[in-house]
Amino acid sequence: MGANNTAETLVLLKTAQMSPDDLIKSFVQPGTATTGLQAYNLEAPSKKLYPVLTPLRNSIARIGGGYAIQANWKAITSINVSNQRAGVAEGKRGGVINHAQSEYFAAFRGFGLENNVTFEANYASKNYEDVKALAVQSTLEATMIQEERMILGGNTSVAMGTTPTPTLVGSTTGGTLAAGTWSVICVALGLQAYLDMVGVNNGSIGQSLTLASAAVPGQISRTNADGSTDTFGGGNAQKSASATVATTGATGSITGTVAVVNGAVGYAWFWGAAGSEVLGAVTSINSVLITAAASGTQTAASLAAVDSSTSAIDFDGLLYQAFKPGSNAQVVSQPTGTAGVGTPLTSDGAGGIVEFEAMFINFYNKYRLSPTKIYVSAQELVNITKKIVANGGAPLLRLNVSADNLGSIQAGVKVGEYLNKVMGVMVPLVVHPNVPAGTIFFFTESLPYPLSNVSNVVQMLMRQDYYQLEWPLRSRKYEYGVYADGVLQHYAPFSMGVLNNIANG
Repeated sequence: MGANNTAETLVLLKTAQMSPDDLIKSFVQPGTATTGLQAYNLEAPSKKLYPVLTPLRNSIARIGGGYAIQANWKAITSINVSNQRAGVAEGKRGGVINHAQSEYFAAFRGFGLENNVTFEANYASKNYEDVKALAVQSTLEATMIQEERMILGGNTSVAMGTTPTPTLVGSTTGGTLAAGTWSVICVALGLQAYLDMVGVNNGSIGQSLTLASAAVPGQISRTNADGSTDTFGGGNAQKSASATVATTGATGSITGTVAVVNGAVGYAWFWGAAGSEVLGAVTSINSVLITAAASGTQTAASLAAVDSSTSAIDFDGLLYQAFKPGSNAQVVSQPTGTAGVGTPLTSDGAGGIVEFEAMFINFYNKYRLSPTKIYVSAQELVNITKKIVANGGAPLLRLNVSADNLGSIQAGVKVGEYLNKVMGVMVPLVVHPNVPAGTIFFFTESLPYPLSNVSNVVQMLMRQDYYQLEWPLRSRKYEYGVYADGVLQHYAPFSMGVLNNIANG
């Protein structure tokens, strides 16, 4: 090359571009994401597409200082049991009052979950995401979700026993059942079992009842991270005895009904030939309409004849402290009504719900208090709104129209609060992720009693709040645990209410 290196280089490049050599085969965009020389356009970190909804856990006070094996407390529930009159005669003393008291206790329970990361997973994730931190984070979130579920539906003391035998009625119309004799078995479901079957959607998304994979949990045998095992009840009653009914023709149907079971929020139904009954439906009312052959895979024969409703490793949650005999909580079940249809809530024609008004009256007449929140499912919130707006509630509504957009209004109304007419207070309606369809929970967070010595009506008394463990290496895995130890104390279980067996409509 001469002195003008740049000019000579450009001439050589132009000559090369016109020549049929390798430079003509210059790099082009690869046809697929895994061929050629290219970067991988991966956004970091990974997206966390799951809800973590724990409204009760978030709002209930957590108190440290728990010790021993259980919490114990006493409550004075009456200061004049026999209602002694206060009037006195001249020079005489008054009558003697008598007190009534109750004894309470609640055993502490440990709870927690574990996770692990292999060495190779840690190597592979470098420069993308800290999977060890992610393992601990997700384990903490999962533990919080399970604590929320236990706060609402843990059951260690309310045994549901054996599900009553169904009462069946066959029909020649209404379905596609072939002629024959059909056997039906029912299993009453507590909250934990019901959620396992119909889908939780807390910590995960997209779940729903899928009969092909749904199963009544029965007795659960769990292998733990240390190789030990625990066996405990999955939250369902013992299966019923079978009942049979005959159908004729090719368009038969059957209705089945069982007596309401205390502690149940749903019912699983199995049907088929005697001895071969298969899961076919899960209802939130105590009846079912059977129109076709069962499409599930779990057989009733696979369920042991044992009551699996309680778990020795749970504490009693709010629902089961209300269901517990002697709690004095209001537990009201809607009547059976038409089998397979049930009884929905009832509008009072004046912007209210008949069943709510009855609950509020009873709360005042017996305990001089009002619930402060009403926890509902999405289904019940929609049904409540329809009944209030469509049956006498519309004149009570106010429609706001934006001044800068007079031609547009916003459609849709939601009942966010309900007026307790007896006490004159507004009670919020709150959708809770774990309250099942067909059940409404009335919750009281404060007591209107002077000098009650109750700062928290409900609290989690902790022997040890959340802590993380990184276990010593025993294989090429980093192993983590997130644990806590405590119990749910409810000082006034009579202040709760459960309205269940509510039909959709």
